[in-house]
Amino acid sequence: MTLFVFLAVLSAAAMHAIWNALVKVHLDRFLSITLMTLGMGAAALVVLPFVEVPQAEVWPFIFASVFFHMGYRAFLIGAYKAGDFAQTYPLARGTAPLLSALGGIVMVGEVPAPFAILGIVLLSAGTLVMSFRGGAHLEKVNPRAVGLALGTSIFIASYTLSDGSGARLAATATSYAAWLFVCDAAWALVLCIAFRGPRSLPVLARDWKAGLFTGVLSGAAYWIVMWAMTKAPIASVASLRETSILFAMLISVLALGEKMTAWRAAAALGIVAGVAALRMG
Repeated sequence: MTLFVFLAVLSAAAMHAIWNALVKVHLDRFLSITLMTLGMGAAALVVLPFVEVPQAEVWPFIFASVFFHMGYRAFLIGAYKAGDFAQTYPLARGTAPLLSALGGIVMVGEVPAPFAILGIVLLSAGTLVMSFRGGAHLEKVNPRAVGLALGTSIFIASYTLSDGSGARLAATATSYAAWLFVCDAAWALVLCIAFRGPRSLPVLARDWKAGLFTGVLSGAAYWIVMWAMTKAPIASVASLRETSILFAMLISVLALGEKMTAWRAAAALGIVAGVAALRMG
């Protein structure tokens, strides 16, 4: 992984943490995530006239990714309902790089270098520590929350592998990302109407500015990740992306006034050590 790609993925991780912090509009989680997805699609529509239409062999990856993203959102919302966000989200993100690495070995034939493997393990361990011990007064995660969080991680790993492979096969990562975001937004709109009815549309429209802003931020962050996966091993990029957990912690401490506990500091050191190992790998 070159220094430029390394820094680009780190910036994407920071953007990922920022849009997660900003996505708190006056909606429930289903409508909030739908609104952000629609914002990504709206921004991508502007790009479509300037990118190539994917060839036939690319579309199965796009359709698979739309399905995996749908499962990811469904399981993540379920995990939020079953357990504490501060625990379920890092648990889902922390196990995904390990699954992506295993999937990359089996499906893509990419075996990470020794230092990269060390980095993936350290990053995952740091995010898991942040999950279980990162807060001052977090309750134990119940089995249902754990199951849903782990299910979320499976979908994260699945769309990561699908998008990494699809972006490599497409003419450019930009064309793949733009068509993926539009298709994902269209399907998200269909599901929203199916589950919440047409009356949900005016509710979404009232917060369209927040949806567009977070959608642009989220789309830009994930476009960087997909581009990076065309330049570097998928597992390494996927792991480095999860430093968003570290940036989220910094936001919570510096901007929201939350306490920096010893466990948080230990988790942060583990994540930083993982980043260093990935860079050396």
